[in-house]
Amino acid sequence: MQVTSEMKSYKDLEIYQSAYQLAIKIHEMSLTLPSYELYEQGSQIRRASKSVKDQIAEGFGRKRYKNDFIKFLTYSQASCDETIAQLEMISEIHFKENPLDELIENYHVLGKRINKFIQYVEENWK
Repeated sequence: MQVTSEMKSYKDLEIYQSAYQLAIKIHEMSLTLPSYELYEQGSQIRRASKSVKDQIAEGFGRKRYKNDFIKFLTYSQASCDETIAQLEMISEIHFKENPLDELIENYHVLGKRINKFIQYVEENWK
C-alpha cells in the first residue's frame, strides 16, 4: 500500500472508495427497517457508516500533518467499529431470516484495511 504523487484526492484512496460504497449499501438497507427504527437505529447506523468515509476525507485534507492524518484515520476506524456494532444489533433484531453477515464482513475487512493504512502512514509518511 502506497500513497503516490498521483493521488491528488481522498477519492483516490481505496479505503475511501470502499467506505463510500458501503455507506451507500448501509443507507439503502436502513431504509428497509420498520418505520419506528428509521429515526432511531436507522439514523445512527447511517451516521456511523458515513462517518467512516468522512473521517478519511478530512484526514486526507490534513495529510501534510502526519499526526492529524493518523488521528482522523483512527476516528474512521472507530466509526467502522461502531458501524459493525450497529449492524450486529440490527441483524439480530430485524434480519433473523436473512442476516447481514456480508455487510458485517465487509466492514471487518474495511477496518483491517484502515488499520494497515494507519500503520503505513505511521511508518512511511514524511
